[in-house]
Parts: sequence; structure tokens; C-alpha cells
Amino acid sequence: MLYVQDEVVWRALSVGIFAVAVVTDFFDGYIARLYHAQTDYGVFLDPLADKFLTFAGFICLPFINASQFPWWAVGIIVFRDVIVTGMRILADYRNLSMDTRFTAKVKTLGQMFFLYLALMVGVFVETDVWLSEYCSRLLQSGILGWMMIAIVVLTLYSGVEYIYINKNIFSITENAKT
Repeated sequence: MLYVQDEVVWRALSVGIFAVAVVTDFFDGYIARLYHAQTDYGVFLDPLADKFLTFAGFICLPFINASQFPWWAVGIIVFRDVIVTGMRILADYRNLSMDTRFTAKVKTLGQMFFLYLALMVGVFVETDVWLSEYCSRLLQSGILGWMMIAIVVLTLYSGVEYIYINKNIFSITENAKT
């Protein structure tokens, strides 16, 4: 909610909070894997927290410029993540493991970098500092809109890949893991 406020200071603060959340999430996962401190609870909740973080960022984008960051694109990203989260819940309920691919990591990394860039542009385009002119030009160029489309395509591909490689989750006769 901070990002959609009229005051630039609130927008800047929200981007700072977003950046801290992304960095701490990365290190949390890295340290958990490094020290083998992963739990089933954490393995489930970490991606869910990632989803809420990205949802918050993507939902702010149309407020910057709805033609560059259309609601339908945000909807596709949210829909994909809801489907994958539903699959995780179903897999957990059926006591199955869900396979993941490198594409999912690339998707998350790409989304986070894109969101940070787009949200920062949204902050500076509203200010009267030397960077605002460049941010306005970047926004008007359409590059960010094309980047948004690329992120949507990558997100969709990752979702289709998740469904394909984990299709056993939908099988009623699949044996559960032990």
C-alpha cells in the first residue's frame, strides 16, 4: 500500500522494503540449504512468501503506467502462481514431492530484477532529480512494456513446465512417497 501513495517518500520506502525482503529471502534460502536446515514447513512456506512478495510488486505496476504494465499481464502472473501453489498443496496432501526446474529459479530472479527496476522507475519518474528524465524516457520508450511481456512469457513457460513435469500429482493411482 505504501507504493500507491501520492508521496514519493512512501514509494521510495516501499521499494527499499521490497529490496530488503528479496535479499533476505535469498540469504534465508541459501543459509538453510548450506546448513541443511530445511524443513517441510519452510520448503512449503518459502515459495508462498515469494508469491506474496511478487504479487505485491506486480500489483503496483499498473499504477505507474497501465499501458506498459497492463492488468491482464499481472493477472496471468498471479494465476500461474496460484495454480503452482495449488499443485504444491495437492502434492503435500497426497504426500508426493514436487519436482522443480532451473527455469523456475530463472523466472523468480527475472521477476525480482524486473520488479525492482520498474518500481524504481516509478519512484524516480515522480521526482524532480537528475534521474527522473532518464526514467521518463525509459518508461516512454516502451522497453519496460516489452520486458513485462518477456516476464509474462517466462512465467507462463515455467508454469506449463511445472504442470508437465509434475503431472503425476493429478493421478489418483500414483504411489505416495515414503
